[in-house]
Amino acid sequence: MSVLESFSLEGETAVVTGAAQGLGKEMAIGLTEMGADVAIADVNASKASKTAEDIDGETNVIAVEVDVTDETSVEAMIEEVTDRLGPVDVLVNNAGIVENSPAEETSIESWRRVVAVNLDGVFLCAKHVGQQMLERGEGRIVNVSSMSGFDVNVPQKQASYNTTKAGVSMLTKSLAVEWADRGIRVNAIAPGYMRTTLVDEVLEENPEMEETWLENTPIGRLGRPEELRELVVYLASDASSYMTGSTVVMDGGYTSR
Repeated sequence: MSVLESFSLEGETAVVTGAAQGLGKEMAIGLTEMGADVAIADVNASKASKTAEDIDGETNVIAVEVDVTDETSVEAMIEEVTDRLGPVDVLVNNAGIVENSPAEETSIESWRRVVAVNLDGVFLCAKHVGQQMLERGEGRIVNVSSMSGFDVNVPQKQASYNTTKAGVSMLTKSLAVEWADRGIRVNAIAPGYMRTTLVDEVLEENPEMEETWLENTPIGRLGRPEELRELVVYLASDASSYMTGSTVVMDGGYTSR
């Protein structure tokens, strides 16, 4: 197999959660460019449909509504994707939220919301897609962690987010070890500060934050969301066939300081 062939996802089915916008959308684009049929799975059905329409390629791209915190919703999403595109070969667990507040002021309701989406959601999707993959003896799962799972980045206060993202990396290792001998590889991506629309909105209200972020990022700029395309393709394809249980950090050097 040539290098180019090892990156091919031709004829495969991929699900990307939280893909209606931002990093998820960019990763979905990368998977379609390498030949995969892709399901844009998101809690915002109308935005997911618009994203699916916007991705112009030669593969099938569909929108599927899902609440990753609801096990019944996750099961229904997988059933719909399988009916419309075929069994899932690649799962990208990207859906996530952040709530910024000092720990001493964070309500238990806020804490649980973040845990439900960022950690429970990853587990539920991996569990149910994993069951399907285990029956076939093959599959690849890519979880989206964060550099915040390795380093307490500042100045924002986000203990719940940091904790859940550290949990995603450990869940990735745990699933990888459990399923390695049954044909499933599980890896994760840990992005740093990426210039998404949501980040731009935050910086409009708090422009001083960008200066702090850049001072602590050796490369000296925020990441471009499209820079994740190649990495997700690598982890989703045969190019990374001997890799499982790893979290790849892409943060411009933030956690290497």
